Amino acid sequence: MGHNAVMTPGTESSARVVSAERIVAAPRSRIFELIADPARQPEWDGNDNLTAAERGRRVRRVGDVFTMRLTKPGAVRENHVVEFDEGRLIAWLPSEVGKNPPGHLWRWELFEHADGTRVVHTYDWTELHDPKREARARATTSERLASSIDRLARLAESG
Repeated sequence: MGHNAVMTPGTESSARVVSAERIVAAPRSRIFELIADPARQPEWDGNDNLTAAERGRRVRRVGDVFTMRLTKPGAVRENHVVEFDEGRLIAWLPSEVGKNPPGHLWRWELFEHADGTRVVHTYDWTELHDPKREARARATTSERLASSIDRLARLAESG
């Protein structure tokens, strides 16, 4: 099954909210575990930006914070969970350690579907007002989000 990249109105270069979605032939619970366990995220990250996270830090609620090491040497991000519905929805705001999140959000939504689970991945940087970060935000396209979903699907569908 292929993915279906979906974007909000606006061009790819000007949109501050981009998303992608596809049907994954796996149960919602299995897919959600791969997303909610930060230690598994580097396995499916379509941006190839993540290297490792501490094991045993599975997200359980709004207010949880998980730390992720990035591919850039020495770079670490705290991810503040701001939306959470077990098995269905998770979203976080990344920030530098000890700093306030600059305003970009990563969201995953999972919906029951006759062929498995409809997975929607969204990157929303409408609240990002730091010109130094905007070029990097703009580089996060629906194709990159779709790449994450495709990698996630391979893991989930293989059991």
